[in-house]
Amino acid sequence: MPIKTEKTEKTVKPTDMSRAVGRRKTASARVRITPGKGAFVVNAKEMKVYFPTPFLQQKVTSPFTVIGKENAYDVSVKVVGGGPVGQAEAVRHGITRALVLWNPDFRPALKAEGFLTRDPRARERKKPGKRRARRGHQWKKR
Repeated sequence: MPIKTEKTEKTVKPTDMSRAVGRRKTASARVRITPGKGAFVVNAKEMKVYFPTPFLQQKVTSPFTVIGKENAYDVSVKVVGGGPVGQAEAVRHGITRALVLWNPDFRPALKAEGFLTRDPRARERKKPGKRRARRGHQWKKR
């Protein structure tokens, strides 16, 4: 017979941290934000090393820009799957969700930018008898 134990419920205070998951295509990002000075770590690397192009860096940090808190939080991310753009958008989605959990007042501004919506577009599967998902074989007369 299993032994029953009581689980202790931990209440999250605004001074602790906020966690969320962001997804895009096949990429999945687990995000942790804590109050700090703006440190940004992705898969144990600095964000500027992991996302080298300014376009991806801007995409990842855009939720903080929208709410006007660029260096107010430290961010730690573990991201797997997908390519660089899908991973960057998954991180952005996770950061947005974590910020809304942190402070629900951020929701209207982030929702207006479309950061809370999980983009459902993904690659369509290949069908039998086709070369790709929809492309058929080329007809050859001779």
